[in-house]
Amino acid sequence: MSLEHDLVTLAIDIAREAGELARTRRDAGVAIAATKSALADIVTEADREVEALIRTRLKEARPDDGFLGEETGGGDGASEITWVVDPIDGTVNYAYGIPTYAVSIAAVRGEPTPGAWEALAGVVYTPVVGELFHAARGEGAWLGENRLAVNAEVGPAGALLATGFGYDPATRPGDLEMIARVMPGLARDLRRGGSAALDLSYVAAGRFDGYFERGLAPWDLAAGSLLVTEAGGRFGRAEPGDSPRAPLIVAATPAIFDRLATAAGLV
Repeated sequence: MSLEHDLVTLAIDIAREAGELARTRRDAGVAIAATKSALADIVTEADREVEALIRTRLKEARPDDGFLGEETGGGDGASEITWVVDPIDGTVNYAYGIPTYAVSIAAVRGEPTPGAWEALAGVVYTPVVGELFHAARGEGAWLGENRLAVNAEVGPAGALLATGFGYDPATRPGDLEMIARVMPGLARDLRRGGSAALDLSYVAAGRFDGYFERGLAPWDLAAGSLLVTEAGGRFGRAEPGDSPRAPLIVAATPAIFDRLATAAGLV
């Protein structure tokens, strides 16, 4: 078996356990632990507990690997592998009882920075729905036992797109301007689900034709971006200077990627 296969198998097992913990904690009630970058950017006690579980399980299985998590930050390892983890992607959904949240776990090689790393394995698991998306480098993207492929074509009505908004109110006007550029002549409709990991997974599965958003962190996109590319899609990311709206990511079927990237301002 390949290293990628071993990594994704481990991530699948841990994601299932972590997702079950998140679900049971949600059923028992949510306690808000803190806010982060803005008042709307919350962290729950469950976020911290789920990340601690994931970190412990990874340490037990691969003690030499590094770790980069949304809640507990980073830790260097002796190996070339780093695990990039979002324990509950879609925390606001989670806090409100909306089932659109997911556990996201990725293994990358090299510097744990988007654009610098080589993604080796990624898993996105939504415990309420019970869907598990996974990908290993060179081995395709999968939903359970079904291989995924992005949509080959976009119909005459236009593309079904997804996006998101940052938590800082100062960035909202720019987000709305970007949507105003993207929608005419390209989109049939727009979805805003609240979980970047799931939006990327849905592009890989052909449920969305494309997705764009500013301000994502490494753990938001590490697993999902691999799903997109392994499903035959394209993924791009840019850091437009020191703008508070940076960085910008675009993921889409090749049929519309260039048009979407241009409209969104990626190129």
